[in-house]
Amino acid sequence: MDMNQYLNMFIDESNDHLQSLNEKMLQLESNPTDLGIVQVIFRSAHTLKGMAATMGFEDLASLTHQMENVLDLVRNNKLAMHEFIFDTLFKGLDALESMVQHITEGGDGKADVSSIVSSLQSIVSGDFQKSGANAVTEESPSKKVDKNDSAGLVLDQFQYSVLEQSISEGHRVHYIQVTISSESQLKAARAFMVFNTLENSGEIVKAYPSVQDIEQEKFEQSFSLYYITQKEVGELEKEIAGISEIETVSVVQLDQESLKQMSEVTAGLAETAAVQEAPVAVQPPAPSQPQSPAAASVAKPAAGKAPAAKAAAPTHNRTIRVDIERLDVLMNLFSELLIDRVRLEQLASEASNPALTETVEHMSRVSSDLQNVVLKLRMVPVDTVFNRFPRMVRDLAKSLDKKLDLVITGAETEMDRTVIDEIGDPLVHLLRNSVDHGIESVADRIAAGKPETGTVNLRAFHSGNNVFIEIEDDGNGINRDKVLNSAISKGILTAEQAAVMTDEEAYQVLFAPGFSTAAVISDVSGRGVGLDVVKSKITALGGNVTVHSTLGQGTNFSVQLPLTLSIIAAMMIQIGSEKYAIPLSSIVETAIVKRTQIRSVHGNKMIAFRDSHIPLISLSQLFEVPDFNEDEEEETEVVVIRKGDRLAALSVQDFLGQSEIVLKNLGKYLPNIQGISGATILGDGQVALIIDPNVFIK
Repeated sequence: MDMNQYLNMFIDESNDHLQSLNEKMLQLESNPTDLGIVQVIFRSAHTLKGMAATMGFEDLASLTHQMENVLDLVRNNKLAMHEFIFDTLFKGLDALESMVQHITEGGDGKADVSSIVSSLQSIVSGDFQKSGANAVTEESPSKKVDKNDSAGLVLDQFQYSVLEQSISEGHRVHYIQVTISSESQLKAARAFMVFNTLENSGEIVKAYPSVQDIEQEKFEQSFSLYYITQKEVGELEKEIAGISEIETVSVVQLDQESLKQMSEVTAGLAETAAVQEAPVAVQPPAPSQPQSPAAASVAKPAAGKAPAAKAAAPTHNRTIRVDIERLDVLMNLFSELLIDRVRLEQLASEASNPALTETVEHMSRVSSDLQNVVLKLRMVPVDTVFNRFPRMVRDLAKSLDKKLDLVITGAETEMDRTVIDEIGDPLVHLLRNSVDHGIESVADRIAAGKPETGTVNLRAFHSGNNVFIEIEDDGNGINRDKVLNSAISKGILTAEQAAVMTDEEAYQVLFAPGFSTAAVISDVSGRGVGLDVVKSKITALGGNVTVHSTLGQGTNFSVQLPLTLSIIAAMMIQIGSEKYAIPLSSIVETAIVKRTQIRSVHGNKMIAFRDSHIPLISLSQLFEVPDFNEDEEEETEVVVIRKGDRLAALSVQDFLGQSEIVLKNLGKYLPNIQGISGATILGDGQVALIIDPNVFIK
C-alpha cells in the first residue's frame, strides 16, 4: 500500500498533536497533580505513536512509546511529576518536532535519541532517583559540567534562526574560541576586553560559559561564542590576539551547512551531558512538591476568562485541509470578478434596461455572499501563532532563572492567512527581547519594589482595517540616553541629530541593522538584536511598529498589520479630478462643516465634534491636488476617522458612495507614500488610491 498519499495528512495531524502536547504539558507543569491533564496528554501521545507506526516512522513511534510509558505510570498514581520528568518529556517533544520537521523536508524522520530514551527508561525504572540521591553526596552541582565542554554552547531555535538568516543576508557568522593565559590574574577583565572589541563591529549571539559565570570568573581559561560581523577571519584573529594575556584564538567562518552541523554536534553533546548529570540535579521530591519557580512561565488568559481547552485529537469529520495556494488563486479570480461586477453595475445604470438592472442586482447579491465566504476562508485566528510562545517563554525563563507570567489576550482575533504566516518570526524576536532584556532578575525587581514575578502581556485586537499586536512588559524600560549614545558611538547618528530627537524617534533607532544597547555583554546583547528583522518584515507586510517606554516601568512594542490583503469596503471620495478610497472600518461618520466652524489652535485647524475638538486635515493640500482649492469653498465635506480612541477629520470635495474594492499594492517601483496603503481599479477602469487613515492620527 502506498502511504505517500497520506503523508501530508500525517504531517498536519502530527503538528496538531505536538502543539496540543506542548500546551497540555505547560498546564500540567503549573498543576502537577491534575491527572485529568495527564490523561489527555497520554491519549494524544498514544494517537501520535499509532500514526507514526502506521506510516513506518519507527524512530518517532519508539520515542513516543517511551514517553507513553512514563505518562502511564503518572496517570496510574505510580509516579509523581517533578522537574526532571518535565524537562525530559519536553526534550522528547523537541525531538519529536525535529523528526516531523525532517519528514516534512523529505527525510525519513530518523534521529539519534538514545540519550532521551535512556532518561525516560531511568524514570520508569526509578534508577535516576537512586543514583541521584547517591550522587549528591559525592559531587557538588557546581562540578557537574566541564566548563570547557562545547556541549554548553547549544543554540536555541531563536539563536539558530538569527545566525541562519544572517548568513543568507550576506553577513559573516564565526565560531570563535579564545584561551586566556594561565598566568593571568584578571581573567574576567580580559574576557570583557574581548567581548567589548567584538561588540564594536558585530553582534554576539551566544557565548559559553554564561556571562554571569565569566563576570564572576567561574570558568577555566577558555570561552567560546557565535558572532555575526562583516569582518574577515584574519582580521578578527589579529584584533583578539592583540589583547594582552590572550594565549590562543581560533576563528572559523560558518556557512549554512557547517552551522547546522555545529549545532547538531553541540546539541548531541549537551544531551549526553544531561543524561549523565541529571541524577545530580534532581532530588526525589514529595508528590506535592511544586516545580522550580524559574520554570513558572505558563501562558495565562485575561482576567475573568478561562483558558480555551483544545481537544487532544482534532475532529476531522467536519473540516478539510486546503492548500493556501488554492485559496490565493480563488481570491485572485474573485478580485477580477468584483472589478467586472462594479463595471456591470455602472453599465446597467446607464442602459436603463429593467431586466438587465434586475439581473445585475441579483448577481451583486450573490457575489457579495460569495465574497464573504471567500474572505472568511482566508481568516485565521492569531492563536495559531500565539500558541507556540508559552513553551518558548517557559524555556527562556528557566534558562535565565527569572520568574514571569505570559498573559495572552485576544487570541481569537482573526487575520488574513498570508499575514499570519509571516508574523511568527518578528513576534519571536520581540518576545525574546522583552523576556531577556526587559524583565529584570528577581533580585533587581525586589530591589526596585516590584513583585518578583514579572509580566509580559501579548495581546491582539482590531482597530479599523488593521490588527494591532502588542507585547508589553513591566520591566526596566528603555534608557533613551543609552540608546542615543550607543547609536552615536556606532556611527548610526550624529550628536546633532540625537539632540533634537523625540523619545519615539529615539526608540526607532533600536530597529537599525546591527544596533545594540548592550552596556553589559550578554548572550543576546542588547535590545537591538534582531529588531531590524522585525522592522523589515512588518514593513514588507504593509504594517508598522512603534515603541513606547517608561524608564523603570516597562516597554510596549505595538505592531500594526493590515487585517486582510485582499478586499475591503470603502467610501469613495473625490478631490478635484482625483478619486480616493477610505476604508469604511476606519470611518466614524461623515459631515458638512462651514468655514466659520473651523478654528485655529496653535496653527492647527480644529473642528468641534461631540463636545470636543479634533484636528482637521486637508487631503487636497496633503496630496497637492492641482485643480481644487479648498479655501474657495464655503462648506467643506469631512470624514471623521478613528484610530483606537483617537479621532481626526479629513476634508474632501465630494462623496461618491460606498463600494467594495480590491486592494492592489503599489509595486516595488513606487516608494512608500505617506498616507497611501495601495490602489484599486474602479468599474470604469480608472485607478483610485486607497488612503491609510491610521497615518493621520498620531
